[in-house]
Amino acid sequence: MLRYTLLLAIIFPTILWGQQTITFSANDEVTVTADHYVVSTQKPYLLLLHQAGYSRGEYRETAPKLANLGFNCLAVDLRSGNEVNFIKNQTTISANQKGFPTDYLDAKADIEAAINFIAARSNKPIIVMGSSYSASLALVEATENFKIKAVVAFSPGEYFGDMLNVKDATQGLYVPVLALSSALEYDEMSKMLDHLNKKHLNLFKPSNGEGVHGSRALWERNQTSEQYWMALTQFFSQLNFK
Repeated sequence: MLRYTLLLAIIFPTILWGQQTITFSANDEVTVTADHYVVSTQKPYLLLLHQAGYSRGEYRETAPKLANLGFNCLAVDLRSGNEVNFIKNQTTISANQKGFPTDYLDAKADIEAAINFIAARSNKPIIVMGSSYSASLALVEATENFKIKAVVAFSPGEYFGDMLNVKDATQGLYVPVLALSSALEYDEMSKMLDHLNKKHLNLFKPSNGEGVHGSRALWERNQTSEQYWMALTQFFSQLNFK
């Protein structure tokens, strides 16, 4: 019954939140653009990070559903990106105008700025949800930043070459982690995260179907999306965040 109720909440959401597009500054004065979905000041925050070549538009479909599950959401344009779902990445535009690089690792400044933005407005737990390269950055940031209380990582991997080894950089990671991937990516993801405490690590791949890379796995058009949603809602229910 609980499983059925959670699915109803996702598929037929009751709109209780307000959404607006906002901006704030990273420490290098790049203007970061984000979509802010506010449910309640008494609810935890989900920081939503997109994959390579994308924008905050990656979460246009899923952020309202996540808000309906009881989370304030901040879907951020990271400076390493472009466009998806007709939403242009405004942070990339700002970084280009100021002459700053826009490689994967450069987006870390935008993640830190987003966490500070949330922390200045709320003392509730922050959960970071990343997609592909930003999933890896979310894991690294959670190792370094005590403000992050859990991580949802869609298709994390070693995407940074000699610049960053994610496995090495997350040796001190102790917050709960849900790592999800396609069937093809699962073995490599598992190896990258096999050093984490098994009490805190939840791994997922679809039991039927190949699945999808990144948080696009939650999009309705993905045939295995229901499986990803069930893994996600189960993880949230285990956190007991208020």
